[in-house]
Amino acid sequence: MKNSKRLHPFRSFVFFIFSIAFLGGCAIKAKKEPSTLANLKVLSYNIHHANPPSKPNLIDIDAIVGVIKSADVDLIGLQEVDNGTARSGHKNQAKLIADKLGYQYRYFKAIDHDGGEYGLAILSRLSIDTSILVQLPQKVVAEKRILAAVQLTVGGQPVIFATTHLDATRDPINRQVQIEHIVDYFKSEKKAVILCGDLNAVPDSKVIQTLDNAFRRSCVEGCEHTVPQIQPRRTIDYIAVKNANWTVVSHHVLAESYASDHRPVKVIFGF
Repeated sequence: MKNSKRLHPFRSFVFFIFSIAFLGGCAIKAKKEPSTLANLKVLSYNIHHANPPSKPNLIDIDAIVGVIKSADVDLIGLQEVDNGTARSGHKNQAKLIADKLGYQYRYFKAIDHDGGEYGLAILSRLSIDTSILVQLPQKVVAEKRILAAVQLTVGGQPVIFATTHLDATRDPINRQVQIEHIVDYFKSEKKAVILCGDLNAVPDSKVIQTLDNAFRRSCVEGCEHTVPQIQPRRTIDYIAVKNANWTVVSHHVLAESYASDHRPVKVIFGF
């Protein structure tokens, strides 16, 4: 991977120690990956800091937990997650959700916000080996964006599971340089990579065309829309893979219209 200032993903002892010390978090029931695993169930969900759009002053963690529990998945990439903010009662939302589900988790800060932090989280039924946070570039000054990733063992093989939330400003210039950075970051990676998240870009945009040059999306044509949560009209949330000859058993946008302003995307990959 290019960029001499960053650690090569998942290959440094120092990096391993850093991931344990600073990106931490684990829940009590995470399991080792069984050797007979036949498929992998993945969810991408922008949770709107657990604030139902119909109730502006409410934080409803249980609603998010209920959505994820009903989805019955192995890996979850969450976007718009609060950690210690006043608006969310100074709670670690990733830990609350993971503990209620019995998943391992890693939280990744994107920005300081409201007396706490705001960023991404990864939840996993499988044991998380290592994790990394990558700062994404921007051409014009806007909210900072990151790429978050963990490494796990799936079907006896190492797999990188990553999530991101790209720039949301009207001009696509930041989104474009960010997706280019992500594609370049994984360019030399030999392991299977799953990338999911809110890319704030529709399928026919240059951003998604750039993604498609390096990754294989779980759905390309006739895909269900993901926003807004009521009568969705656009697709901006995606799950994609590279270096993996897996079949897409199913791609489905869950018909959830209360918990967040996005609908979650669930994909089942078969080995």
